[in-house]
Amino acid sequence: MSAEAPITVFGPDFPFAYDDWIRHPADLGSIPADQHGAEVAVIGAGMSGLLCAYELMKLGLRPVVYEAGQLGGRLRSQPFEGADKVVAELGGMRFPISSTGFWHYADLVGVDSRPFPNPLTEAAGSTVIDLEGTSHYAKTLADLPPLFREVAEAYDTALEKGARLADLQAAIRARDPRRIKELWNPIVHAWDERTFYDFITTSDAFRKLSFRHREVFGQVGFGTGGWDSDFPNSMLEILRVGVTDMDNSQRFIVGGAEQIPQGLWRHAPDRLAHWPKGTSLTKLHDGAPYPGVIRIRRDAGNRLEITDRWGRVRAYDAAIATCQSWLLTTAIDTEERLFSQPVWMALDRTRYMQSSKTFVMVDRPFWRDKDPDTGRDIMSMTLTDRVTRGTYLFETGPDEPAVICLTYSWMADALKMLPLPIEKRVELALSTLAKIYPKVDIVSHIIGDPITVSWESDPNFLGAFKGALPGHYRYNQRMFGHFMQDRLPPEQRGIFLCGDDISWTPGWVEGAVQTGLNAVWGVMRHFGGAAPRDNPGPGEHYPDFGPISLED
Repeated sequence: MSAEAPITVFGPDFPFAYDDWIRHPADLGSIPADQHGAEVAVIGAGMSGLLCAYELMKLGLRPVVYEAGQLGGRLRSQPFEGADKVVAELGGMRFPISSTGFWHYADLVGVDSRPFPNPLTEAAGSTVIDLEGTSHYAKTLADLPPLFREVAEAYDTALEKGARLADLQAAIRARDPRRIKELWNPIVHAWDERTFYDFITTSDAFRKLSFRHREVFGQVGFGTGGWDSDFPNSMLEILRVGVTDMDNSQRFIVGGAEQIPQGLWRHAPDRLAHWPKGTSLTKLHDGAPYPGVIRIRRDAGNRLEITDRWGRVRAYDAAIATCQSWLLTTAIDTEERLFSQPVWMALDRTRYMQSSKTFVMVDRPFWRDKDPDTGRDIMSMTLTDRVTRGTYLFETGPDEPAVICLTYSWMADALKMLPLPIEKRVELALSTLAKIYPKVDIVSHIIGDPITVSWESDPNFLGAFKGALPGHYRYNQRMFGHFMQDRLPPEQRGIFLCGDDISWTPGWVEGAVQTGLNAVWGVMRHFGGAAPRDNPGPGEHYPDFGPISLED
């Protein structure tokens, strides 16, 4: 009997096999030879931008990458001083195996990965859930009091009854786009204007339970942690995570996720048009990207005129904007006629979530030591209603330096950290953890300096990632479908949007990959190229299986 097909991020809004498209031996397509060497501006050197630049280079175009901060975007792995491959994952840190487009590029550059130590998983070893001053130690869900199992079972039941989870996942496994759309489109109509909290409170499964059950679900949840920061979000955003299995079977990248965009920057493809063997993005750029963009205009010849922060101006026939959407109306002086007013509305109405993390390096994974009185691990992966919210433990080897993410918080909890200097953040987290682990001297194990981030204070991001509110589906459709430009007026063609905040799965790198590949298809089409007949791209499938349109 053959093994069951895996669940992947195949839709549900646009069920297209991006992973098959990029793995096909015919490659993504080609452009006319007289367009080889033509320059394309790529604004932003995160995962989406560097993926675009890499694939455009393979097509024979010359990507010109602009970056205002550092390569990698929100795949940012900051090493601790003096430690080899011991990093703080400031951005993306857990990558579901269902993100098959992302893993194609991860495998291409040759990174190693391990199971992510999510709560109640084998990789975590043990988990402590601390609520209202009471701690529960567990290795699996079965070790927790019945209330926690009731919460987990209620959520599974709510997803099944409210979203036909099993049917949708069966259609995704079968890669049946018609069946996916048949199931998903009515859900879009039903849930676009309703919140995650509405879904929970109106489900039969949770209505049979107490407010305490809903509170526990919000505070600590299951899988990756508590859900309360997402309660105001559109339920569609949560359903997409559930049906594509992105909240399960996650892995972390040994040595840091930043290795993947950095690897694409340096990788020389085996096959590429026009350019000589050994060409890489770093060679095309003499080792470094161009500085950040401050202005985008049309010139007299209708080309896209890009001005960098030092005032240097270059004109292009095409450009890809991978930056956070708000930057197009704040940090970058973008000519208004480049986008329609409905697209501007979508870009401006994007709502970003706050996020804060604080890390310390320790001498070894001391949490594996046993308490002589209980025989339990002296410290565990921790979920709590206290200000730290989530504490994660990462190890590189039994006696090697290790990392503690002291606090990983969202929204209001992240804003509590925002005004605090790094020393105060560490002190606050340690004092909180001391209440949960009074016998553990964490400070005695800390080595080196701590590392922290508040994404909302970074001028190049202004937040961690998009969190769509009820009623935002139409905005998302406008942004995601912008790569289909045949019906656009000439002044709006040739500039393409991509990045995870343009995608249907914000905060997950697969959204950056998929929208990046959409932009590559759009640029290829813009230069007169096409995907192979035996390997059609997203644009060929979009008219039949693109996201449903909702009436205005």
